[in-house]
Amino acid sequence: MSEIKVLDNGPLLVTGETTLLDGEGNKLEGKAQLYLCRCGLSANKPFCNGAHKGKFESVVRA
Repeated sequence: MSEIKVLDNGPLLVTGETTLLDGEGNKLEGKAQLYLCRCGLSANKPFCNGAHKGKFESVVRA
């Protein structure tokens, strides 16, 4: 079973048994933990490369 966690001011953290497919259905290389871009700034999409730092709004609500 996999889990997806929204990291505050950061990417989506995917852990567990997961298959990641591109838009054509081809498998992408995966690891036990995947950090997926959710800001659109990564040069390595769909993976996060840290380009969001200082440019991303917090998702944590009080």
